[in-house]
Amino acid sequence: MNKISIKLGLLFLAFILVIEAGLFFYLYNGLANTRISEELEGLRLRGNSHRDVLEKHHDPATLSHVALMESEAETDVIIANEKGEIIRTSAPLLKGAKEAVEQWKGSSLAYQGEIMQGDWKSQPYIATASPIKVNKQSYGTVYMFKDTKDIQEMIARLQHHFYVVGAISVVFSIITIFALSKFITIPLIRMKQATQKLSQGDFSVRLGAHSRDELGQLGTSIQTLANELQRLKQERNEFLSSISHELQTPLTYLKGYADVAKRQSNSEDERNKYLNIIQEEAQRLSQLLKDLFQLAQLDQHTFLIQKQKIELYTYLKNIVEHFDLALKEKDIRLEFNCPKGIEFNIDPERFQQVVVNLLDNALKYSDDETEISLSVEKLPKRVNITFKDQGIGIPSTDLPYVFDKLYRVEKSRSRKSGGHGLGLSIVKEIVEAHGGEVTIESKLRQGTTVKISLREDV
Repeated sequence: MNKISIKLGLLFLAFILVIEAGLFFYLYNGLANTRISEELEGLRLRGNSHRDVLEKHHDPATLSHVALMESEAETDVIIANEKGEIIRTSAPLLKGAKEAVEQWKGSSLAYQGEIMQGDWKSQPYIATASPIKVNKQSYGTVYMFKDTKDIQEMIARLQHHFYVVGAISVVFSIITIFALSKFITIPLIRMKQATQKLSQGDFSVRLGAHSRDELGQLGTSIQTLANELQRLKQERNEFLSSISHELQTPLTYLKGYADVAKRQSNSEDERNKYLNIIQEEAQRLSQLLKDLFQLAQLDQHTFLIQKQKIELYTYLKNIVEHFDLALKEKDIRLEFNCPKGIEFNIDPERFQQVVVNLLDNALKYSDDETEISLSVEKLPKRVNITFKDQGIGIPSTDLPYVFDKLYRVEKSRSRKSGGHGLGLSIVKEIVEAHGGEVTIESKLRQGTTVKISLREDV
């Protein structure tokens, strides 16, 4: 009973059986009552027909003819005079018919005829009475009788037909409902199996084509979740592999050059050279761990963005001035274009990391004697900050992944320039924490443009 197809099938079957029982009961009662009414109406009309004949020819021969006709029929007739005395009957006569006529004698009857006995279930007969009038004077009454055994047999046949049809419909309903419930629950069972695989860490789930209904949408959602978990698993493995590599390299340098520096045969210049390399690698390792810790805070939303109103020209100008020496070393010109007087709510410490990371990237990957631009554009309820360089650019195949953690376009190039693939990830997280968005456009040998769009706080 734990299978959903059985539960659904039983639930649907219960509903269908209740509906079918109600419909069959209504249809059976309707048909049975209609047939009974037709029998009573037919008996009354037959009596009226005899009455009409007797009104035209009320002689002994006609009376005998009517009685003789009913003797050969399934109905019986009793003809009484105006005093209620029986003057003619068909033969054989139903038991109790004469007694009933004696009991009904003197009853007031409508000319169109009346049903005197309509209880077909408990009485042996049904009966009608049609008054005979000649010249508007009462001449007698035609009483018609019919054995209820025939009616009861007819109703029994009708019940039998309903039982057969009901049994067939129940069997068909059971087969159909359980087939449909199985058809409906197959996708659910597949989704259950898929979610079990996901819970066990197996993300190779393939649910196949989906319909457009709610089950199809659920299947699509599970498939999307599986694909996303598979991607995250792959990214995690790549991240751990990259972290291991990034940590292993400076640690190898530290250990190797420390061993070399300890040699007694080293001159003072050689020892200082090795110690400088050790210091550089230690700084590189420290910066990597610092960036990783910061990314962990950003991912877990454990850091706080403390915004305050900042005059952007002065704020950005102070950051740009820190790059003067590095720009002069590569003979790169920085064009700074920011209108004065623009005030905006940002976290100055966090947003400084964004500006420094982007300027540092532009500086690293730009050739000598090129140009870098930093421009600010004030729009209604929005500020756009654009960083543009004339550097080596990013291949189109790598562009969608540059904001991923530890993603580097060229490993050798990044190592040479000191990058470890975390800068743009930090930029993206901080900008989005400010409620903004960052986009990047780049072409090989034509430079890179990074655009930050910030919305004003409502």
